Amino acid sequence: QSCLSRQQLLAAIRQMQQLLKGQETRFSEGLRALRSRLSTIHASLAKGTPEPPPASCPALQAPADGRKFGTKYLVDHEVHFACDPGFQLLGSSTRVCQADGTWTGQEPRCAEISECSSSPCQNGGTCLEGLDHFKCLCPPPWTGSTCQYQAQTAPPAWSVTGDPAFSRQPRCAQIAQSQQCSCDPGFHMSGTASNGICQDLNECEVYQQEGGPRLCAHLCVNIPGSFRCSCPTGYILLGDGKSCEDIDECSLSQDNCTSGSTCINTGGGFQCVTPECPPAVGNTSYIKTSPFQCERRPCPEGSRSCLQAPKTISFHYLPLPSKLRAPAPLFRMAAAAAPGRPGPEKSLRFGISGGKHGGHFAVQRSDRRSGELLLLQSLQGPCTVQLDVDMAEYLDRVFQAKHLSKITLFVSAYEF
Repeated sequence: QSCLSRQQLLAAIRQMQQLLKGQETRFSEGLRALRSRLSTIHASLAKGTPEPPPASCPALQAPADGRKFGTKYLVDHEVHFACDPGFQLLGSSTRVCQADGTWTGQEPRCAEISECSSSPCQNGGTCLEGLDHFKCLCPPPWTGSTCQYQAQTAPPAWSVTGDPAFSRQPRCAQIAQSQQCSCDPGFHMSGTASNGICQDLNECEVYQQEGGPRLCAHLCVNIPGSFRCSCPTGYILLGDGKSCEDIDECSLSQDNCTSGSTCINTGGGFQCVTPECPPAVGNTSYIKTSPFQCERRPCPEGSRSCLQAPKTISFHYLPLPSKLRAPAPLFRMAAAAAPGRPGPEKSLRFGISGGKHGGHFAVQRSDRRSGELLLLQSLQGPCTVQLDVDMAEYLDRVFQAKHLSKITLFVSAYEF
């Protein structure tokens, strides 16, 4: 009876094994069917939503009198440009396609190289084009082929009446038994009718003597039959042919300021400045929080001298033309508004605490929270003026804090 029980047990085990094997087979088949269905669904979705085309930029053309290298306009692809001999490239020589579909840089163009394109004339000289050569018209007191020499008594180049360019033969015609002669515009008749000659009219001297309108903002240079205006070094002549505009050497990276200093554009030039916090005195010391600002470190408890010292020191650099018409506002100081709910209104007091200004400046209140520095008398350049303007905060007539603005004025030599 015991032996029969073992046989029954073994049969039961084999039956259970077959049952489990059948279950495993059906599970594997169901898993394969599920995977197949998922693949079918994925394929149908891929067909319904095609992949977007790669981002690209608009096509670029070669500049006139130049060439383009590169034909792909996809993101991160580069296109290069070059000009034909005799032309110089203005704009970007390389442009890169960006992810937003735009090109970096500026559109290139090719400009013809001229003898005057390199600005060979120095010290405000005017360059005149010739056939494979140039000539400089020099303002006084400069002379030389490129206006490189200073000669106080020398007349301006090309301005002497003995120069053949400043005299011409008149145009004459026989009219009714008499000969009538005339000169080109910008010339006047000199001598008798029989041996007359057309001499250049010096417009610069004529307008200056007659008190007429000012021909040029800076210097007038006489040329045969006309005149040209010139600007001092550091300025360019504007499109009206008479006004001068300052060249911003700082924004054009034409300065030579070293690392750690900052370029400040001035009239006709630039200055390299390196603002420094004042050295520690007693319990008062400062830390630089930006290139142009210092903040006082926390004061020890009970240190009155530290609390009376400026809480902030800021540095400001202002370029001014010479003989600026006064009165003129130059600079404004304002108290920062307290965040959150407004508390009791603070009162402000302004003053000029340092620098030799000789009565040229004054400080006045603009409104409850600001004051401004005024120019009272014109300044004759070139000169540099330094002064300190302080703003003290009071609450219920009790001193709270002081803020110091160290101002440097760079007054140019010219009125423009």
